[in-house]
Amino acid sequence: MSDAVSKTGRWIDLANPTRFLSLAGGILPWLGGLTALVLAIGFWMSMNAPDDYQQGSTVKIMFIHVPFAWLSMMCYTIMSIAALGTLVWRHPLADVSAKAAAPIGAVFTALALITGSLWGKPMWGTWWVWDARLTSVFVLFLMYLGIIALTRAMDDPAKSAKATAILTLVGFINIPIIKFSVDWWNTLHQPASVLRMGGSTLDPSYLKPLLVMAIGFTLLFFTLHMMAMRNEIWRRRVTAMRRVAARSADRGTVS
Repeated sequence: MSDAVSKTGRWIDLANPTRFLSLAGGILPWLGGLTALVLAIGFWMSMNAPDDYQQGSTVKIMFIHVPFAWLSMMCYTIMSIAALGTLVWRHPLADVSAKAAAPIGAVFTALALITGSLWGKPMWGTWWVWDARLTSVFVLFLMYLGIIALTRAMDDPAKSAKATAILTLVGFINIPIIKFSVDWWNTLHQPASVLRMGGSTLDPSYLKPLLVMAIGFTLLFFTLHMMAMRNEIWRRRVTAMRRVAARSADRGTVS
Protein backbone atom coordinates (compact mmCIF):
# COMPACT_ATOMS: atom_id res chain seq x y z
CA MET A 1 0.00 0.00 0.00
CA SER A 2 2.82 2.40 0.86
CA ASP A 3 4.41 1.80 -2.57
CA ALA A 4 1.12 2.60 -4.31
CA VAL A 5 0.75 5.79 -2.28
CA SER A 6 4.34 6.73 -3.09
CA LYS A 7 3.79 6.21 -6.84
CA THR A 8 0.57 8.23 -6.72
CA GLY A 9 2.43 11.02 -4.99
CA ARG A 10 5.08 11.09 -7.70
CA TRP A 11 2.41 11.32 -10.42
CA ILE A 12 0.75 14.18 -8.54
CA ASP A 13 4.12 15.93 -8.32
CA LEU A 14 4.58 15.60 -12.10
CA ALA A 15 1.08 17.00 -12.65
CA ASN A 16 2.01 20.11 -10.70
CA PRO A 17 2.85 23.00 -13.08
CA THR A 18 5.72 24.17 -10.88
CA ARG A 19 7.20 20.67 -10.87
CA PHE A 20 6.77 20.49 -14.64
CA LEU A 21 8.60 23.81 -15.14
CA SER A 22 11.53 22.52 -13.09
CA LEU A 23 11.58 19.23 -14.99
CA ALA A 24 11.36 20.93 -18.39
CA GLY A 25 14.19 23.28 -17.52
CA GLY A 26 16.49 20.33 -16.91
CA ILE A 27 15.38 18.21 -19.88
CA LEU A 28 15.08 20.80 -22.67
CA PRO A 29 18.80 21.51 -23.25
CA TRP A 30 19.55 17.78 -23.59
CA LEU A 31 16.45 17.12 -25.66
CA GLY A 32 17.26 20.03 -27.98
CA GLY A 33 20.83 18.83 -28.45
CA LEU A 34 19.71 15.27 -29.18
CA THR A 35 17.13 16.57 -31.66
CA ALA A 36 19.74 18.59 -33.56
CA LEU A 37 22.12 15.62 -33.66
CA VAL A 38 19.54 13.11 -34.94
CA LEU A 39 18.18 15.54 -37.54
CA ALA A 40 21.71 16.31 -38.77
CA ILE A 41 22.40 12.58 -39.19
CA GLY A 42 19.02 12.10 -40.86
CA PHE A 43 19.57 14.92 -43.35
CA TRP A 44 23.03 13.57 -44.17
CA MET A 45 21.64 10.08 -44.77
CA SER A 46 18.78 11.50 -46.85
CA MET A 47 21.09 13.51 -49.08
CA ASN A 48 23.27 10.45 -49.66
CA ALA A 49 20.38 8.12 -50.43
CA PRO A 50 20.31 6.92 -54.06
CA ASP A 51 17.95 8.40 -56.63
CA ASP A 52 14.93 6.32 -57.53
CA TYR A 53 14.95 4.73 -60.98
CA GLN A 54 11.53 6.25 -61.75
CA GLN A 55 11.28 9.36 -59.56
CA GLY A 56 14.92 10.40 -59.63
CA SER A 57 16.03 12.80 -56.88
CA THR A 58 12.40 13.85 -56.34
CA VAL A 59 11.96 10.78 -54.15
CA LYS A 60 14.00 12.49 -51.43
CA ILE A 61 11.02 14.72 -50.63
CA MET A 62 9.71 11.57 -48.95
CA PHE A 63 12.22 11.97 -46.13
CA ILE A 64 10.51 15.13 -44.87
CA HIS A 65 6.98 14.65 -46.23
CA VAL A 66 6.33 11.30 -44.54
CA PRO A 67 7.53 12.42 -41.06
CA PHE A 68 5.40 15.57 -41.35
CA ALA A 69 2.37 13.43 -42.23
CA TRP A 70 3.03 11.01 -39.38
CA LEU A 71 3.48 13.81 -36.87
CA SER A 72 0.34 15.63 -37.98
CA MET A 73 -1.64 12.56 -36.86
CA MET A 74 0.48 11.84 -33.79
CA CYS A 75 0.09 15.39 -32.54
CA TYR A 76 -3.70 15.22 -32.86
CA THR A 77 -3.71 11.87 -31.06
CA ILE A 78 -1.76 13.43 -28.18
CA MET A 79 -4.27 16.28 -28.10
CA SER A 80 -7.12 13.76 -27.95
CA ILE A 81 -5.50 12.00 -24.99
CA ALA A 82 -5.07 15.39 -23.34
CA ALA A 83 -8.76 16.12 -24.04
CA LEU A 84 -9.67 12.97 -22.10
CA GLY A 85 -7.38 14.16 -19.34
CA THR A 86 -9.30 17.44 -19.23
CA LEU A 87 -12.81 15.96 -19.30
CA VAL A 88 -12.32 12.72 -17.34
CA TRP A 89 -9.31 13.02 -15.05
CA ARG A 90 -9.18 16.83 -14.62
CA HIS A 91 -5.42 16.70 -15.07
CA PRO A 92 -3.89 20.12 -14.30
CA LEU A 93 -1.63 20.03 -17.36
CA ALA A 94 -4.00 18.37 -19.85
CA ASP A 95 -5.44 21.57 -21.28
CA VAL A 96 -1.99 23.16 -21.28
CA SER A 97 -0.68 20.24 -23.33
CA ALA A 98 -3.53 20.36 -25.85
CA LYS A 99 -3.34 24.13 -26.31
CA ALA A 100 0.44 24.02 -26.73
CA ALA A 101 0.28 21.17 -29.26
CA ALA A 102 -2.37 22.65 -31.58
CA PRO A 103 -0.20 25.28 -33.36
CA ILE A 104 2.64 22.78 -33.73
CA GLY A 105 0.28 20.23 -35.24
CA ALA A 106 -1.14 22.83 -37.59
CA VAL A 107 2.35 23.69 -38.87
CA PHE A 108 3.30 20.03 -39.36
CA THR A 109 0.04 19.39 -41.21
CA ALA A 110 0.54 22.43 -43.44
CA LEU A 111 4.09 21.27 -44.23
CA ALA A 112 2.79 17.78 -45.02
CA LEU A 113 0.32 19.29 -47.49
CA ILE A 114 2.94 21.57 -49.06
CA THR A 115 5.63 18.90 -49.43
CA GLY A 116 3.00 16.48 -50.70
CA SER A 117 2.06 18.94 -53.42
CA LEU A 118 5.72 19.45 -54.33
CA TRP A 119 6.14 15.70 -54.58
CA GLY A 120 2.85 15.15 -56.38
CA LYS A 121 3.40 17.67 -59.17
CA PRO A 122 6.19 15.76 -60.98
CA MET A 123 4.68 12.37 -60.11
CA TRP A 124 0.99 12.96 -60.82
CA GLY A 125 1.17 15.98 -63.08
CA THR A 126 -0.90 18.15 -60.73
CA TRP A 127 -0.40 20.04 -57.48
CA TRP A 128 -3.64 18.86 -55.89
CA VAL A 129 -6.42 16.33 -56.28
CA TRP A 130 -9.43 15.88 -54.04
CA ASP A 131 -8.77 12.23 -53.25
CA ALA A 132 -9.53 10.65 -49.89
CA ARG A 133 -6.04 11.01 -48.35
CA LEU A 134 -5.46 14.61 -49.38
CA THR A 135 -8.98 15.71 -48.47
CA SER A 136 -8.89 14.08 -45.03
CA VAL A 137 -5.49 15.66 -44.25
CA PHE A 138 -6.84 19.04 -45.35
CA VAL A 139 -9.80 18.51 -43.00
CA LEU A 140 -7.28 17.78 -40.24
CA PHE A 141 -5.58 21.10 -40.94
CA LEU A 142 -8.93 22.88 -40.68
CA MET A 143 -9.58 21.08 -37.39
CA TYR A 144 -6.32 22.41 -36.01
CA LEU A 145 -7.24 25.95 -37.06
CA GLY A 146 -10.70 25.58 -35.54
CA ILE A 147 -9.27 24.39 -32.22
CA ILE A 148 -6.76 27.25 -32.14
CA ALA A 149 -9.52 29.76 -32.89
CA LEU A 150 -11.77 28.29 -30.19
CA THR A 151 -9.08 28.45 -27.51
CA ARG A 152 -8.56 32.14 -28.26
CA ALA A 153 -12.24 33.06 -28.60
CA MET A 154 -13.28 32.33 -25.00
CA ASP A 155 -12.07 34.31 -21.99
CA ASP A 156 -13.16 31.77 -19.37
CA PRO A 157 -10.30 29.20 -19.13
CA ALA A 158 -12.53 26.43 -17.76
CA LYS A 159 -15.18 26.80 -20.47
CA SER A 160 -12.51 27.12 -23.16
CA ALA A 161 -10.77 23.94 -21.97
CA LYS A 162 -14.01 21.94 -21.94
CA ALA A 163 -15.22 23.18 -25.35
CA THR A 164 -11.81 22.58 -26.92
CA ALA A 165 -11.60 19.07 -25.45
CA ILE A 166 -15.02 18.13 -26.84
CA LEU A 167 -14.19 19.48 -30.30
CA THR A 168 -10.85 17.64 -30.27
CA LEU A 169 -12.46 14.31 -29.40
CA VAL A 170 -15.13 14.73 -32.07
CA GLY A 171 -12.45 15.48 -34.65
CA PHE A 172 -10.41 12.39 -33.73
CA ILE A 173 -12.65 10.30 -35.99
CA ASN A 174 -10.68 11.79 -38.89
CA ILE A 175 -7.41 10.15 -37.78
CA PRO A 176 -8.32 6.55 -38.71
CA ILE A 177 -9.89 7.90 -41.91
CA ILE A 178 -6.52 9.43 -42.87
CA LYS A 179 -4.64 6.27 -41.93
CA PHE A 180 -6.85 3.80 -43.80
CA SER A 181 -8.10 6.01 -46.64
CA VAL A 182 -5.65 4.41 -49.09
CA ASP A 183 -7.08 0.99 -48.21
CA TRP A 184 -10.77 1.94 -48.18
CA TRP A 185 -10.87 4.04 -51.37
CA ASN A 186 -9.04 4.35 -54.68
CA THR A 187 -6.53 7.19 -54.30
CA LEU A 188 -3.38 8.39 -56.00
CA HIS A 189 -1.44 7.59 -52.82
CA GLN A 190 0.26 4.23 -52.62
CA PRO A 191 -0.77 1.85 -49.81
CA ALA A 192 1.19 1.80 -46.56
CA SER A 193 4.78 0.75 -47.22
CA VAL A 194 6.42 1.13 -43.78
CA LEU A 195 3.93 0.24 -41.04
CA ARG A 196 2.17 -2.71 -42.56
CA MET A 197 1.55 -6.41 -42.01
CA GLY A 198 4.43 -8.44 -43.37
CA GLY A 199 7.01 -5.72 -42.88
CA SER A 200 8.13 -2.71 -44.86
CA THR A 201 8.31 -2.79 -48.64
CA LEU A 202 10.86 0.04 -48.79
CA ASP A 203 14.44 -0.70 -49.75
CA PRO A 204 16.79 -0.32 -46.73
CA SER A 205 18.61 2.53 -48.51
CA TYR A 206 15.37 4.53 -48.18
CA LEU A 207 13.93 3.00 -45.02
CA LYS A 208 16.91 3.77 -42.78
CA PRO A 209 17.14 7.52 -43.47
CA LEU A 210 13.33 7.76 -43.34
CA LEU A 211 13.22 6.22 -39.87
CA VAL A 212 16.07 8.44 -38.64
CA MET A 213 14.28 11.51 -39.98
CA ALA A 214 11.03 10.37 -38.37
CA ILE A 215 12.80 9.99 -35.01
CA GLY A 216 14.46 13.39 -35.42
CA PHE A 217 11.23 15.21 -36.23
CA THR A 218 9.47 13.38 -33.39
CA LEU A 219 12.13 14.65 -30.99
CA LEU A 220 11.67 18.11 -32.50
CA PHE A 221 7.95 17.92 -31.80
CA PHE A 222 8.49 16.99 -28.14
CA THR A 223 11.08 19.74 -27.78
CA LEU A 224 8.74 22.36 -29.22
CA HIS A 225 5.79 20.96 -27.28
CA MET A 226 7.60 21.12 -23.96
CA MET A 227 8.75 24.68 -24.69
CA ALA A 228 5.21 25.69 -25.67
CA MET A 229 3.76 24.11 -22.52
CA ARG A 230 6.25 25.99 -20.40
CA ASN A 231 5.37 29.26 -22.11
CA GLU A 232 1.65 28.56 -21.70
CA ILE A 233 2.05 27.96 -17.95
CA TRP A 234 3.96 31.22 -17.60
CA ARG A 235 1.34 33.04 -19.70
CA ARG A 236 -1.47 31.77 -17.48
CA ARG A 237 0.37 32.77 -14.35
CA VAL A 238 0.97 36.27 -15.67
CA THR A 239 -2.69 36.55 -16.68
CA ALA A 240 -3.80 35.39 -13.22
CA MET A 241 -1.49 37.91 -11.54
CA ARG A 242 -2.85 40.71 -13.71
CA ARG A 243 -6.42 39.80 -12.81
CA VAL A 244 -5.60 39.77 -9.11
CA ALA A 245 -3.90 43.14 -9.46
CA ALA A 246 -6.88 44.55 -11.39
CA ARG A 247 -9.31 43.34 -8.72
CA SER A 248 -7.17 44.83 -5.98
CA ALA A 249 -7.07 48.15 -7.86
CA ASP A 250 -10.86 48.10 -8.30
CA ARG A 251 -11.39 47.46 -4.58
CA GLY A 252 -9.03 50.27 -3.72
CA THR A 253 -10.92 52.64 -6.04
CA VAL A 254 -14.28 51.69 -4.51
CA SER A 255 -13.07 52.10 -0.94
